[in-house]
Amino acid sequence: MEKRIFSPPASDAGRPCGYRYNIVFCSHVIIIGIHYKFAETVIVFVAGLGFAMFSVFKMSSRIPLLQTGRLRPENLGQNAIAVIRNLFFTFFVFGVLIFTFIAATYQPEDPLFHPSTKITTFLSSSSDATFRSDNTIFKTGEDFMAANQRAFADFINITDVDEGATAAIPNRVCEVDKSIDCKDQELFHVMMKAAIEQFKDIHFYRFGKPVRGLDGSSCHMAWRFRPKEGKRAAFYKDYRNFAIARSDNCSLDVAQIGEYHSGVNAKRRKKNHKPGFEKKHKKKHKHPVSLPTLGETVNDSLPVVESEASFAQGRYLVYSGGQDRCKSMSHYLWSFMCALGEARYLNRTLVMDLTICLSSIYTSSHQDEEGKDFRFYFDFEHLKESASVLDSSQFAFDWNRWHRKNGLKTHLVEDFRTTPMMLSGVEDTLVMRKFGSGEHSYWYRVCEGETESVVQRPWHLVWKSKRLMDIVSAIASRLNWDFDSVHIERGEKAANKELWPNLDADTSPEPLLSKLTGKIDDGRNLYIATNEPDTSFFDPLKEKYSTHFLDEYKDLWDEKSEWYTETTKLNNGVPVEFDGYMKISVDTEVFLRGKTQIETFNDLTNDCKDGINTCTSSAI
Repeated sequence: MEKRIFSPPASDAGRPCGYRYNIVFCSHVIIIGIHYKFAETVIVFVAGLGFAMFSVFKMSSRIPLLQTGRLRPENLGQNAIAVIRNLFFTFFVFGVLIFTFIAATYQPEDPLFHPSTKITTFLSSSSDATFRSDNTIFKTGEDFMAANQRAFADFINITDVDEGATAAIPNRVCEVDKSIDCKDQELFHVMMKAAIEQFKDIHFYRFGKPVRGLDGSSCHMAWRFRPKEGKRAAFYKDYRNFAIARSDNCSLDVAQIGEYHSGVNAKRRKKNHKPGFEKKHKKKHKHPVSLPTLGETVNDSLPVVESEASFAQGRYLVYSGGQDRCKSMSHYLWSFMCALGEARYLNRTLVMDLTICLSSIYTSSHQDEEGKDFRFYFDFEHLKESASVLDSSQFAFDWNRWHRKNGLKTHLVEDFRTTPMMLSGVEDTLVMRKFGSGEHSYWYRVCEGETESVVQRPWHLVWKSKRLMDIVSAIASRLNWDFDSVHIERGEKAANKELWPNLDADTSPEPLLSKLTGKIDDGRNLYIATNEPDTSFFDPLKEKYSTHFLDEYKDLWDEKSEWYTETTKLNNGVPVEFDGYMKISVDTEVFLRGKTQIETFNDLTNDCKDGINTCTSSAI
C-alpha cells in the first residue's frame, strides 16, 4: 500500500501545507513534536506555525476577490465559495497547531507517551526483585479455560433416557430371589433416570454400563458430569453404589444411591466393555478442547526413553542450581514455567527435577521440607501427555551410560542473560543452564527483558493435582453441589492493625452476619474458607446458616482414604502429610464452586489485600 501520509503529492513538492495539499501529511509533520522534549517541541511548533502562515499568505495571493477583474457580478458566487473554503482551511491549520501545543505539554499516564527511558523500562521488564513469600494459590492452566465451551451444552436429559429405552422382553420368567443382573438394559435405564432425578444440581454427560456391586442386590455405575452452575472448565467422574429392589412382579427399582465414589467396581473402564449411554452430538467439533476430567484413575508414572537410538536423537534442556529452591509455590511455578517455555521454544525435552522443597510457610514444622513430589500438587499425567519432559534421575541414568558411546555433547550456559534466541542454533544434544549462588540467581530471570515477548509461559500445560481436585469434588458432592461460600482471611493480617486497620473488626461474627444478610439466604449451606485456626469463632453464623469448614472432611485424606493410599504408593511406601499448601488449594477450590461467592477484600472490608494504600496499582 502506498504510504502517502508520509510524502506529499509530486505536484505539491516544496509546499507541504499549501492549498490542495495532503492534509494528513501536514498533521504528521506537526504532531511528530509530541515525542520530543518540551524545548524541542516548541521549535517544531514555531516551524509549523511558520509553514501555516506561509500557506495562508500564498493562498491570499490566489484569492479571487483580491485579483484584478474578478469583481464582476457573474463571478461573485464562485468567489464567495472560494473565500469560505480558504477560511475553513486556515481555521483547520491553526486548530492543528493548537492541538499540537496541548499534546506536547500534556503528560498522561500512558507509558507510551513518557520519555524514551520510561518506555524502555515499561517494555523490557528488567526488574530483578524476588517474589514476596506468600501462602496463596497460584493460578494454573485450568483456571484460564472458558467455562462456556460448546461441549457443556450436550448434557443428557431424562427424555433422552426414555427415548433410548428398549422394549421389555415378553414372557420373562419372574424369579424374585435371583441375583440382580446388572447387565440388564432395562435396569440400566432405571438407574440412569434415578440418578438424574436425585441429583438435580448437576448435568450428566455420559453413563457407563453398570457392573455387579458388592453383593447380589446392588450394582455400581459411573457417570461423567459437571454442576449446572459450574464456573470451572472441567468434567467430573463419579461412581456410586445402587441398591436395587425387586418387587413381587419382578419390576426393578432403585432403593438407594450410595455416597460419592461408593461404586468402586465401576471406577475403571474394563477393556472390551460395551459403551454406555452418551447423548449424540449434533455437530462434531473440528478442534475439541481438552478439559480435565476429575475422578478418573490417575496415571502419573514417569516417562522413559524407548531406546538408546531414541535417546541419542533427542535434544534436551536442563536447568541446574540457582536460588529458587524452598521459595513459595508461586515463585516455584513462575520459574518452572520459564524453563518449560524455553524448552518448547527451542524444541527440546525439558529435564525436570520432580522433587520439590516445600517452603516453611506451608509446613506444620515451620521449616523448609525437602523431598516433596511434584505429583502431590500438580497433574503430571497431563503435563507429560502435552509436553516433552523427562525426570532428571532417569535422564542422568541414561546419559551416563550412553553419552560417551554416542558422542553426545553438552552446551553449558552460565549467564542468564544468554537469551533463548541466542541458543536457537545450538546443535549439541544437551543445553545446560547452570545458575550460581548469587542473591538474584533465579530461573525466571531468563524470561525477562526482550525474551518476555518471545518465549511464552505455557500455562495450559500445568493443572492442579487430580487427586487434590477429587477431594474438592467429594466435598462439593456431600453438599449436593448446592451451597454458597465465603472467604474470610484473618490470621497475621487481622493482627496487623498498621497495614489492615479494619480487617479484624470487619471479619468478626456480628459484622459478618450483617454483611451476609441479603447476599446469602437464611438456611443455606455456607462453606467458609478461612485461615482462622479456631473455627468456633464463627459459631454465631450458625444462627442463620448451615456452616461447613475444611476440617469437617478429614476422612477424605486420613489413613483410610483413597488419597492416602495413592500418595503413599507414589511416595515409595512412605505416608504423605496433607500439608498447608494442599489445604489452601482444596479450601480455595471448594470456595470457587459455591453458587454465591463472597470475598474478604472485595465484599467484607475496605482494607486493601496487600496493605494500606495498595488497592490501586501506581502509575509508571
